[in-house]
Amino acid sequence: MKRAERGAVRRWLPAAAVLVALAGGAYLLSGAFAGSARVDPGALFATRRGPLAISVTESGTIKNREQVVLKSEVEGRNSVLTLVPEGTMVKAGDLLVQLDSSRLVDQKGLQVITVISAEAAFVRARESLAVAKSQAESDIAKAELDVKFARLDLSKYLEGEYPQQQQQAEADITIAGEEVQRARDKLEWSKKLHAQRYLSLIELQADELSLKKADLNLALAVSKRRVLEQYTHVRNLEALESGVEQAEKALDRVRRQAAADLVQAESDQRAKEGELARQKSQLEKLEEQIAKCRIVAPVPGMVVYASTGQSSGWRNSSEPLAEGQEVRERQDLIYLPTAASMMVEVKIHESSLEKVRVGMAARVTVDAASGRSFPGTVAKIGVLPDATSAWMNPDLKVYSTDVHLDGDASDLRAGMSCRAEILVESYDDAIYVPVQCVVREGNKPIVYLPAEGGPVRREVEIGLDNTRMVRILKGLAEGEKVLLAPPLHAPVRAREPEPGPRTPPESTGGEPGSGRRRSR
Repeated sequence: MKRAERGAVRRWLPAAAVLVALAGGAYLLSGAFAGSARVDPGALFATRRGPLAISVTESGTIKNREQVVLKSEVEGRNSVLTLVPEGTMVKAGDLLVQLDSSRLVDQKGLQVITVISAEAAFVRARESLAVAKSQAESDIAKAELDVKFARLDLSKYLEGEYPQQQQQAEADITIAGEEVQRARDKLEWSKKLHAQRYLSLIELQADELSLKKADLNLALAVSKRRVLEQYTHVRNLEALESGVEQAEKALDRVRRQAAADLVQAESDQRAKEGELARQKSQLEKLEEQIAKCRIVAPVPGMVVYASTGQSSGWRNSSEPLAEGQEVRERQDLIYLPTAASMMVEVKIHESSLEKVRVGMAARVTVDAASGRSFPGTVAKIGVLPDATSAWMNPDLKVYSTDVHLDGDASDLRAGMSCRAEILVESYDDAIYVPVQCVVREGNKPIVYLPAEGGPVRREVEIGLDNTRMVRILKGLAEGEKVLLAPPLHAPVRAREPEPGPRTPPESTGGEPGSGRRRSR
């Protein structure tokens, strides 16, 4: 019996749990609706008045403001054979990077052979002569006939075809106008007959349709004439005039070609001479590329790798510069700072872009420098979004911004992480509330105030925000309490009285009258 009782208890436990959950939910819901007029004092914020600073804070990287950038000037991709250690103090002329030049040396050997072959072709071309006099005369005669036919086609269009098309367009407009007048007179007469019940409504509507059709035909005829005069005529005229011009140019080309054939030997000789010069220039270019595989310091300074301080990610393939790594043409390799002045590069989100302007003051905090702060000034704001960030996340639009540091920043190093706070505006006396207190309804800023019957909405006018507090320009006074968590889908509650007559709010309970009003 005890085992049977335990089995019965197990069977009833799930049902009992469901009943308890339903009862608890009903109690909570009833409490929520019954207590909708009661607002937790901790969920309110008293509007404050006082100083308010609007700023934009972003993470950034320390960089040298003035520096010599050394790039790879060798075409294609090449491996780094030797590399000076980062941080080394070098003098002008010291070797910094040695790129692999074996491929270029092989190409140079092949190019020497190509130059020898070009010299032999130039010698052979000095005796070449071929003249096709009869073919030249035939080509000139055909080109002259083409010019004659093109001019005849132009005259035929201007003196015959286009005037006929204009006359046809005018006739169509005249006929369409008569049809409109006839349909209008008939419709007036039909309206009188219909008023006296001698004509049915369907026949009257048919006459109205006939008038609309006649109006459309008239508009179409006018449109056709406009298309003919403004587009078709212009296109045909330009095409025929271009045909005459092209035929005349073709005749000129044929004559020039006939003259060129008479001196074919001389032109061929010049071509071979030019080819020889080009191959020699290519040989000189390869020799220059081999020389550029040695990258030396143009000025003295401390070596800083270009990859230092760059963001590392699967999209950004700029691996730390090292021996054996492949580098591409025009890739930044080494920076040689020429001055002690520093700057910060930050990424400003598009939502804060309208706040930031060139010349604004900034404060830069560097954790690696014992949390010291350095004053600075916004010097440059990117015109377009950062391409790397947009490629990694198309929904993220940030703009590269340079902040120049003021004063002595000699203890800072390129690549250090920092935070830059750009001061946008500072108010000595402002009314403000937390940004989460303000919601938008129909693109209008709204706050909710506590009341006996439930939250009351109020429209306000807002200014700038610093992501924590937003300035209130109109709509709230100091000390007024607003909800920190405005209702997203609030039921119908009491609203503040507005001037003028008010109509009672429609019921949301699905009454028949309200349903008919919504259907209309």
